[in-house]
Amino acid sequence: MALKAYDLSGRTAFVTGAASGIGRASAVLLAEAGATVHCADLDENGLHETRALITEAGGAARTHTLDVTDRARLKAAIASVDRLDVMAAVAGIMHSSTVLETRDEDLDRVITVNFKGILYACQESAHAMIAAGTRGSIVTMASGAVDAANAGLLCYSVAKAAVVQLTKTLATELGPHSIRVNAVAPGWIRTPMTDRHDEVLQQRAEATMVRMSPLRRVGEPEDIAHTVLHLASDASSFTTGQILRPNGGVAMPW
Repeated sequence: MALKAYDLSGRTAFVTGAASGIGRASAVLLAEAGATVHCADLDENGLHETRALITEAGGAARTHTLDVTDRARLKAAIASVDRLDVMAAVAGIMHSSTVLETRDEDLDRVITVNFKGILYACQESAHAMIAAGTRGSIVTMASGAVDAANAGLLCYSVAKAAVVQLTKTLATELGPHSIRVNAVAPGWIRTPMTDRHDEVLQQRAEATMVRMSPLRRVGEPEDIAHTVLHLASDASSFTTGQILRPNGGVAMPW
């Protein structure tokens, strides 16, 4: 009975940022749990690789090449789903700059992708779930960066803090529709996104994770995907408006 709570057979999930990293790991795991997974990302080649991983394992997947900041295309992709049960809004970007160095264009880009992109995914999936009468689950991607000041991560931290407030507010508004909304706030995870980021910041973050985590290691995308699966499934049927922190037990951010 316990394992049955994680069974997503007959359900449909939509995952943004599915071409790599946490998004890919989440899409693959949701498919392993039985869901038909719609994978969305700008990276078409990465999407095809994710779909291949799913189908070769016997799962079902479709791909949508789109920018999550393009509401019209995102809405059309979600509308193509017969019945949406799970939205995992994972897509995001990183940017490092101090407060004094931050330019308008930097702030606008990060806020647009990391907050508006998740907002659009939440809004459009919620409309679809309400129209279909689905007892759905929406999972947003926040960050451990929301818990304290992080020098050099102003834009990213502000955007992710907005995601936390969005999650709590949306959980309150959608609860009467039997739709749950929760966020995942990972610690530092080794992904293609973090690999491409500021090398000094990456090395500092990874060293701090290893030093401060009781587990003495950096996180992997699969670690976060299991939290996404938990929130997507009936195992968390009485959980909404929560921020789960799979961060290796780190009490303070890097």
